Amino acid sequence: MNDTLTVAPTTFFRDRFGLDEGSLTATLGTALERRVDHADLFFEYTTEDSVALEEGMVKTGDRRLSQGVGVRVQAGERQGYAHSDEISVESLRIAASTARAISEGPGVERAVAVQGTAAPPHNLYPVTRPPTDVPVDRKVELLGEVDAYARSLDPRIAQVMASIVSQHRVVLVAASDGTLAEDVRPLVRLNVQVIAADAKGTHRESGYQGMGGRFEIERVLDSKAWRPLVAEAVRMACLNLEAVPCPAGTMDVVLGPGWPGVLLHEAVGHGLEGDFNRKKTSAFADRIGQRVAAPGVTVVDDGTLPLRRGSLNFDDEGTPTQRTVLIEDGILRGYLQDRLNARLMKMAPTGNGRRESFAHSPMPRMTNT
Repeated sequence: MNDTLTVAPTTFFRDRFGLDEGSLTATLGTALERRVDHADLFFEYTTEDSVALEEGMVKTGDRRLSQGVGVRVQAGERQGYAHSDEISVESLRIAASTARAISEGPGVERAVAVQGTAAPPHNLYPVTRPPTDVPVDRKVELLGEVDAYARSLDPRIAQVMASIVSQHRVVLVAASDGTLAEDVRPLVRLNVQVIAADAKGTHRESGYQGMGGRFEIERVLDSKAWRPLVAEAVRMACLNLEAVPCPAGTMDVVLGPGWPGVLLHEAVGHGLEGDFNRKKTSAFADRIGQRVAAPGVTVVDDGTLPLRRGSLNFDDEGTPTQRTVLIEDGILRGYLQDRLNARLMKMAPTGNGRRESFAHSPMPRMTNT
């Protein structure tokens, strides 16, 4: 049996690790056998740095590098997964053999023909300069500016804590069904927390704000972006100094935009992920088409919003991300799916296969919900 794999020019992994189309072909051929439904490879190379300031000085500074490959083999509900932090032809062969043995056992290898090219289905974060390329000195300078500006806004500001995190991630997905996906994923985050104290220093309150996404780091370094952020954190902290205790009791609560979204994420979003519904451990299992919320309530997962932290050109299985309506006017319309759970539930993947890293197999998880 022949499967066709369409592979884009993998210049990063080819140039750095000596991988070519033949290496991918051989590895997938080793992973495939007659009782296997699907096999895929996930390559990752990630650099990340972070700097944190507290009490007017830099308290921590980190730079991390993570690289490796994960090989997955699926046979029915059974899944074999093996990974290596060494990206080489030999480590690929061993990982593929191990994953195949875990999933089912020995069998007949299938040939995989590599041909053609493919481009990312979206271009949601066209960043040309890796955020980790910006010198650490400039990031330290930014945090110092944030500290000074916060203290200048109100004399009651007693403490400023700020941090900046930059990540540059390169991934490549190749699968036995012909899927090819290669992507460069930048990520930047600036966090600011301030503490305000009353005149006696006996009462303290805090305010927090942050910004981030998949965009050029220069956007965070621009004072026009971070100054309003700092000002809002200061406003919140000082306002909280004058706050009175909230009345206790049973009452209606109106939730505004912002952090209340975490309640939706935890109470509803996770319950709409495909694996929980396939295993029937979710309150939403077997309820598609039924009313699960009040009229007027619509819940959407959208991984195609440009520059957003949760957005991806494609998920960690190579499936293009999309806008998925989960609840429409209170009616349950569907679940978030990766390839495995979609196949077992006889549904379509929604581009929500997410991995913690190359060392972990994908699961159906939220993007921007």
